[in-house]
Amino acid sequence: MLEFRDLFQWDRFITPTIIKTFYWLVIALIILSGIRGIFAGLSEMAISPFGGFLMLLSSLAGIIVGMVFSRIIAEFVLIVFRINEHLGAIREHGRM
Repeated sequence: MLEFRDLFQWDRFITPTIIKTFYWLVIALIILSGIRGIFAGLSEMAISPFGGFLMLLSSLAGIIVGMVFSRIIAEFVLIVFRINEHLGAIREHGRM
């Protein structure tokens, strides 16, 4: 669990504990911007049906692609920290 004093000490990384929170915040922002794009596409359909339909499809595709890429980035960050932990364990095992 993350404690307040961990913010001022460099013995432990705080990123692995808060990456999930940032991931869900990014997902919420992606969904909100996608919904905004969907409504913009629906209002654009009144002016240009084809342009509005393309905007609607691109908003839906943006939601899906944004969710996938944000998951990939979050997993990459966690993998880097896990590699660091394993290398530290290997180093400590070698000293014994």
